[in-house]
Amino acid sequence: MLTDDSAELSLTTPEIHAHEVRERRRAGEDIFLLDVREREEVAEWAYPDAVNIPLGELADRVREIPTDRVVVVACHMGGRSAAATEALVRAGFPAQNLAGGAVAWVASEP
Repeated sequence: MLTDDSAELSLTTPEIHAHEVRERRRAGEDIFLLDVREREEVAEWAYPDAVNIPLGELADRVREIPTDRVVVVACHMGGRSAAATEALVRAGFPAQNLAGGAVAWVASEP
């Protein structure tokens, strides 16, 4: 179960880079892209095919996240998504943090 505590993040939070996500999706892997930014941020720019659950709502909406496929957690620069990834991993989800967030995603666009 997810908690709202602000426990110190592990130095081993699993990360994935934007180009890896793109390559794996192109190869047909079914990756669940979870955007933990606020709705206002998503309205300005959205990840393609992502599900938005703001970080503050994550604990209450955790049942919306699949447990049977990789969950890539994203935000603007990677800080909020690292916290969400850490909580999801502790709860047993196969989650990875998108290193660099939206900034890295946009920079990796072909």
